[in-house]
Amino acid sequence: FGHPVAENPTVVMIEAAFHAAGMENWRYLTIEIPPEHLAEAMKAVTTLNMKGINLTMPHKVEVLLHLDEISEAAEKIGAVNTVVNRSGKLFGENTDGKGFLESLRKDGGIDPKNKRAVVLGAGGAGRAICIELALAGCRHITVVNRSTNRGEELTRRIEDKTSARADFMALTPGFAVPENTDIFVQATSIGLYPHTGAKPDIEYDSILPSMTVCDVIPNPPHTEFLTEAEKRGAPTLDGLGMLVYQGTIGFRLWTGKEASVDAMKSALQREFGVAD
Repeated sequence: FGHPVAENPTVVMIEAAFHAAGMENWRYLTIEIPPEHLAEAMKAVTTLNMKGINLTMPHKVEVLLHLDEISEAAEKIGAVNTVVNRSGKLFGENTDGKGFLESLRKDGGIDPKNKRAVVLGAGGAGRAICIELALAGCRHITVVNRSTNRGEELTRRIEDKTSARADFMALTPGFAVPENTDIFVQATSIGLYPHTGAKPDIEYDSILPSMTVCDVIPNPPHTEFLTEAEKRGAPTLDGLGMLVYQGTIGFRLWTGKEASVDAMKSALQREFGVAD
């Protein structure tokens, strides 16, 4: 459910996972739901006996009013992107941050425990990533954002809801990444297709080889931001893994089965026109 939702790529990877699992009678639908019709749409999930749904903008917060139960992480994040129909009761989860963590661990080989993270952006992706990093044992998180109010609100949420320490820094032109950073995450929409040449206005020479640099942008997987980080010798992690892994979590919640990561990733790469 989203508004707009037509260009959302999730259908491509979930349908590929259904096919790989031999679940040919399952379907994933993208459904345009204006905000004023969200309540009716959520009732339809149980009326039509759907297994569950994803939610994208602008429904991730408003949907909380229409759920019977939410996960601990979703409560701490304050947003839901995945709903499961459990015998007529709607359970909400947020898989965005969990998908990022899985990619960080499996693709990046990084355990966030006791690490120091810097996250650009305090929107939906940034919120989920910060909370999940904190719950995974990250000891300090710096939130960097253009809007002071939103950045400071997320900083307070991290410290109120988790045991991690957090602070806020304003995202101004030439922002320098603190040199003791272990994990540096670009969690804004800058560089997302079709604006593929865009990149955050930061001091790229402040990126060090000791930092793992991540981007949440899945299309294109290799952004200008990551290219600049690689020039400074830093290992990088693109947003394709995060998108795939958060999808596998939803797939598991709805079906009780494991999704094929390879099939999902290959389908997205074909969709985005990049080499497998």
